[in-house]
Amino acid sequence: MNTTYEHVVDEIRINDQLLLRAASECYVPELHRMVQRNKDQLQHSLDWPQYVKAEDDTRKNVQGNVILHQRGFAKMFLIFAREVLVGVISFNLIEPSNKTGYIGYWLDDENKGKGLLSKALQALIHYHADSGELRRFVIKCRVANEASNQVALRNGFQLEGCLKQAEFLNGEFWDQNIYGRIIEKSL
Repeated sequence: MNTTYEHVVDEIRINDQLLLRAASECYVPELHRMVQRNKDQLQHSLDWPQYVKAEDDTRKNVQGNVILHQRGFAKMFLIFAREVLVGVISFNLIEPSNKTGYIGYWLDDENKGKGLLSKALQALIHYHADSGELRRFVIKCRVANEASNQVALRNGFQLEGCLKQAEFLNGEFWDQNIYGRIIEKSL
């Protein structure tokens, strides 16, 4: 690990069975298999799965995310339940001067409906709020993506508005809800 960067988090333990690990090349084969297994459902809400053809595509994505993670401009964590990779949660963008993180997430289809994503989301935001690194958390999702909208609402995010035709997906422009949550660091 590069030690020139401060506050590089490798793991956030949620409980004895659930943890977040920073993306790393050692997880590329497993992550790639999970992307391929979930590709059809992922393409309903995300643009990038259509471009993931070979394991090397996943490797390049992880390599880029590792650099952004180390520099503090984004953070990609893999969600593990009982040491099995079940999803991804990330800050797709971090605005350090504004202490704002834009959150993205997805779960392996077999692991939906178990509360894993909510636990991972709560751990991610509280860890980074408690560290003082971030205070504002943002989720943007298509208005038509009911599941993602519900994740935001269930986890204390407030609907702040609707961005018209803000997301291009599957050849169409879609409206996007923007949710925010502010957590002040405890003194």
